Amino acid sequence: MKIAVFASGSGSNFAAIMEAIENQVLEGAEVKLLVCDKPGAYVLERAAQYQVPAFVFRAQDYPDKPSFEREILNRLEALGIELIVLAGYMRLVGDTLLKAYGGRIINLHPSLLPAFPGKDAIGQAFRYGVKITGITVHFVDEGMDTGPIIAQYPIPVYGNDDETSLAARIHREEHRLLPRVIQLLVNSKVRLHGRRVQITDEDFEYSGGVEKL
Repeated sequence: MKIAVFASGSGSNFAAIMEAIENQVLEGAEVKLLVCDKPGAYVLERAAQYQVPAFVFRAQDYPDKPSFEREILNRLEALGIELIVLAGYMRLVGDTLLKAYGGRIINLHPSLLPAFPGKDAIGQAFRYGVKITGITVHFVDEGMDTGPIIAQYPIPVYGNDDETSLAARIHREEHRLLPRVIQLLVNSKVRLHGRRVQITDEDFEYSGGVEKL
C-alpha cells in the first residue's frame, strides 16, 4: 500500500512508521511522500534521512485551502497514494482531499476521543485532572477529531506526573499503536459501518495482549 504521511512538527510518528517498515513490523506498506505545512520542521530532516520525498508548503502562499489541497492532491494521485496518515498534521483537512480520499485518511490523536479534541490535547487532559487519558486512531471527516474511531488505548495519569512525563508515555504508545493500525488497513481488516468500525482480525492485540481491541 502506498502511503503519504502528513506532519507539521518533529515527526516522531513518521519515524515510528518508517522504523516499523524497516524492521518488518509493518509489512506491505511503503511511504511514498511526506506532506508538511511548516518549512523548517524537523520531520523534513527525518524524511531526508529515510530518502522519502517531501512536499513542503505554506498555507499563506495560497489564496485559499482548496488551492493548496489541489496541489497536494495532484501529487498524491501522481504517486498512486492509497492511504493518507495524519501524524501531527496541525491543519483541518478540507473538502478537496476528503472527496478524493474519503475513508482513506486516518489521524492519530493524543486523547481518548471524543474527550479533548483539537490542539494541546495532552495539556487539556492534564489540566482537567483526568485519571485516565490515552490515544485514538480514527478516520478523518470534515470535523475536528470527530471521525469514526478505529482503535484507542488508555493511559493512566499518575499522581507524580507532569505534562512532560505524561506526554512521553503517550508518545511511546503512539509509536507502537499507529503502525499496528496501518497494518490492519494494509491487510483490509478494517470495516466501516456508519460510525462504527469493525476490526476483522481476531489476532489484533495491543500491549502484549493486556488489551485486546
